[in-house]
Amino acid sequence: MSLSPEARSLAARCEPRVNELARRMARESFEELPGYADLPDDVKDLEIAATARHGVRLFLRRVNDPDLDRPGSYRLFRERAAQRAEEGMPLHLLLRTHALGAYVLWQALRDVARPGEEAALVELVDILLRSHPGIVGAVAETYLDERSALEAEQRAQQRSLVRGLLDGMVPPGHVLLDQLRLEGPSLLLALGLDSPPADGPVAVRRRVRRLQTVLDHTFGVEVLALLDGDGGRVIVPADRVPPDDLPQHLSRASGLEVRVAAVPAAGPEHLTDAARTATEILRITRACGMPPGLHRLDDVLLEYHLSRRNESSAHIAALLDPVAERPELLETLRTHLAHRQDRRATAAALALHPNTVDNRLAKIAERTGIDLSSPRGTALALAALLLRDSEG
Repeated sequence: MSLSPEARSLAARCEPRVNELARRMARESFEELPGYADLPDDVKDLEIAATARHGVRLFLRRVNDPDLDRPGSYRLFRERAAQRAEEGMPLHLLLRTHALGAYVLWQALRDVARPGEEAALVELVDILLRSHPGIVGAVAETYLDERSALEAEQRAQQRSLVRGLLDGMVPPGHVLLDQLRLEGPSLLLALGLDSPPADGPVAVRRRVRRLQTVLDHTFGVEVLALLDGDGGRVIVPADRVPPDDLPQHLSRASGLEVRVAAVPAAGPEHLTDAARTATEILRITRACGMPPGLHRLDDVLLEYHLSRRNESSAHIAALLDPVAERPELLETLRTHLAHRQDRRATAAALALHPNTVDNRLAKIAERTGIDLSSPRGTALALAALLLRDSEG
């Protein structure tokens, strides 16, 4: 598409005003935009003015070559968009400067137009309107890409700090931990997803996002979470009490059964120990065959104590060696203890006949010498299961 000589002549009368137009945009026109006045003067006078000047000159070059759209034409716009994203300028403000800049250029063309040049003015406005979407698209795309990269970097750094704190690698009080804004008491949660499927990375990320959303909504804050396809650990800032139905909400979001262990931490310096305790509570509930739900230390006090290792641990764990090669016997024992030694409940949970449960328990007693009908034998069997599980 070639322009008429009148349109070229009209555009040429704007060329001497390029610098003036750029200064007007950066120092007058854009000042009416909310938030623009707060920008540093050097950003306005140098970078934004230079970008406006580039935009006007690019338009004038298109007058001589209306089909100009070569790779690199938007390079400066993209560079500036990335800088504004890094500095935290809102995207709406950035896009408004480009829209208002196009309007200021239209005003300049209108001001220099002479009577009888209406058709030439329409030709130039056509070029201006056709080129503007490409510029805005390049700016928005680059801005969003840069923000996404920055946010991913921030999340990775935050996850690294949280992991270091919970694992005891970053000591409490370290200057880097100021970024986590943890002061005073908090709540430590360990999440476990029972039998997670072997999903691909996209499905795992979606599940993690849904879990994060439920946690944020439940506690009214953005929790610090280390989540993956199997569960993870979560720090809830401030002294919060988890609702009893939290596992049910998480299960609906993930599509899987979720067990949650909750341990309060009096301060950041207690988070490492709280994380270990919560992880251990989660392991114990699984080892004992407890159903998914919300678990606290008080719920597993005896089991927690019996699972602590000392000089007798190896001997107690070895009591179940005679049935180690019979997983169905170990599972029956685990389920029987979890159901408070109710043979019918055990049979229902395992889809077995109660007599089959009796036969299996008898074999366990015969091979191990543990009397499952006595309190001492029950405690020994429970301790042996927990200790063997911790070895695994």
